[in-house]
Amino acid sequence: MFVRVKKIGAYEYLYLVENAREGGRHVQRVIKALGRRDEVEASGMLDALAASAARHSRRSIVLSSYYRGELAELRRISIGPDLVFGRLWRETGCGEVINALLAGRRFGFDVERAIYLTVLHRLMVSGSDRHASRWHHALRIPGTEDLTLDHAYLAMSWLGEEIADGRTVTDAIEEDLYRRRQELFGEVSIAFFDTTSLYFEGAGGETLGQLGHSKDYRPHLKQVVLGMVLDGDDRPFASFLWPGNTADVTRLMPVVQRLRERFGIAQVCVVGSAPLPLRRWRRRGWSTFSACASGPPRRSAPR
Repeated sequence: MFVRVKKIGAYEYLYLVENAREGGRHVQRVIKALGRRDEVEASGMLDALAASAARHSRRSIVLSSYYRGELAELRRISIGPDLVFGRLWRETGCGEVINALLAGRRFGFDVERAIYLTVLHRLMVSGSDRHASRWHHALRIPGTEDLTLDHAYLAMSWLGEEIADGRTVTDAIEEDLYRRRQELFGEVSIAFFDTTSLYFEGAGGETLGQLGHSKDYRPHLKQVVLGMVLDGDDRPFASFLWPGNTADVTRLMPVVQRLRERFGIAQVCVVGSAPLPLRRWRRRGWSTFSACASGPPRRSAPR
């Protein structure tokens, strides 16, 4: 049973009708003509009819009470992201390493929780810290209830602080995590290094944001170059961030130097898609390179 609108001349008329089966076919049978639409709406007849019928419907009673403000507002909280990634965060020791480096610092808020929130946000939806400051209110993430956008900015600034020898807090975190994983997985026997470009829009990034070869096909936007080192089991253990106009081959030697000095990797075999200056590197004292293999660039190689 439902209300049907029928236009006759310049006016619309409302009818209460029902579906019925007559002679083997479905027809709409008029139960009552309610009258001209504008007059019915002005008289409040439909509202009274709907309210009368709603008293006999449990679902309508709840919705009507909610719209009248008689029920408290319901709020949905998601618990899944923290249950999964919170456990990984603890098992890998990220929280312990960060808190150890924070010893003696007084920020006035939980920096480790702020960093965890930004990591969880990037894993789930990605986006800016501003978006994360609103996003986390719909989730249950212990220790983040009172965090603000300013707290996120302060935490990110701390990660970029220089501590010694040109190293940053982020470098120290990666090195401490690597030493923890050595006890579980042993020494790294093979490592993979690759880079990609990340573009951004808007102001900021004066030191790192540069125009360069964009792998995202956005050559008109400023970008940064991100380098990542993974072990043989695809576990990342070192990262690098350079200006957007950085060439990959110019960064290989500094990467290897850090792997040798900070991670204890003694021998390196380089495999690339372009000729690599192995002899020149060795003349400069880079005996770490035990072998080198290269080929033509992929875009010029036959398919």
